[in-house]
Amino acid sequence: MVIVMKLRYQFRLYPSAPQRIMLAKAFGCARVVWNDALRARQDAYKQGAKRPTAAELSKRFITEAKKAEDRHWLDDASAVVLQQSLRDLQTAYSNFFASKKGTRKGPKMGPPKFKKKTSRQSIRFTTNSRFTVTEDGMLRLPKIGDVKVRWSRSLPSGPSSVTVIKDASGRYFASLVVETEGKPLPELDLDDTETGIDLGLSTYAVLRGRKIASPKFFRRQEKKLRRAQRKLSRCVKGSNNRRKAKLAVAKVHARIADQRRDFIEQETTQITRESQAVYLEDLNVKGMAKGERAKSAHDQSLGMFARTLETKCHRYGRDFAKVGQYFPSTQLCSACGKIEGPKGLEGLKIRKWTCSCGAVHDRDENAELNIRREGRRIVAEGRPDT
Repeated sequence: MVIVMKLRYQFRLYPSAPQRIMLAKAFGCARVVWNDALRARQDAYKQGAKRPTAAELSKRFITEAKKAEDRHWLDDASAVVLQQSLRDLQTAYSNFFASKKGTRKGPKMGPPKFKKKTSRQSIRFTTNSRFTVTEDGMLRLPKIGDVKVRWSRSLPSGPSSVTVIKDASGRYFASLVVETEGKPLPELDLDDTETGIDLGLSTYAVLRGRKIASPKFFRRQEKKLRRAQRKLSRCVKGSNNRRKAKLAVAKVHARIADQRRDFIEQETTQITRESQAVYLEDLNVKGMAKGERAKSAHDQSLGMFARTLETKCHRYGRDFAKVGQYFPSTQLCSACGKIEGPKGLEGLKIRKWTCSCGAVHDRDENAELNIRREGRRIVAEGRPDT
């Protein structure tokens, strides 16, 4: 069975000075259209009037607005960018209503909010805008021109859309959505290569036969970040020095995020290649990100690790299952099945324990073995998404 999936490829952009000005105008135009349409929908709701349709919003806040004196500059941006802003608003409302009805999976979604001019901006072009990749490797965008791209790999197919992003550190990226077929890896012996994964804070992950040490990217840059933030707090608001100091803080955060993302990509790729089946502990990441260990939990980014690993397993034909967060993986004796392991917050400090049956356990290795057995049982029952 051929699995067709959509993937997102992100590449660094290097727009020229005039192109950066045009992009800034496009970011602002898309933001204004979103806010105008959102305000119209909110006013209609307060007045008890009929909700304006997408066509009415498009006509009022794009077509007719371009003819008005206070909105004539909307013509500086591609019409497709403005239409996509309205579609994004429609999607945000659809997700909000579905979340209220309980038909949407995941966390509860709130209603759309007004957009502010922040340090991170984005716009999206679809195939209707006729963006293209030129023969010399430039990305041609309507009303922007040919933008230099740093291609790190080739695209498997033609992109259906491209999102241009400016991050807080002033870098530009092109995020292209492409369709591609799944590429199953050669099958491995299940009994020898299946693994459970016990995620944690002291050790990033414990797998069958090896451990992944915590990289602690944020902790390593914390001193540098503290100095940059201290300098920012001393600058006068609105001054050029404050703008430069704010950019310096953003660059430190960007470096940490890049290192963390690269680490997760490399580790998940290695796990996928060497394992026929992966059974992952389903942690309450939001709960971990509160209290004394909040900073360490955010630094680990275990949620991103889990999502990336699951996506790669599905793409490359590996079995994947999540073991419920209430499964007592660390307290269960893998030898006799009794639940006698260390419990509570004090139990987190105990790394080795002895069961009444006489078995001596390393806390993390025992948890990995229990997760592996439970994951195998879940897959056998045909409910891997538990």
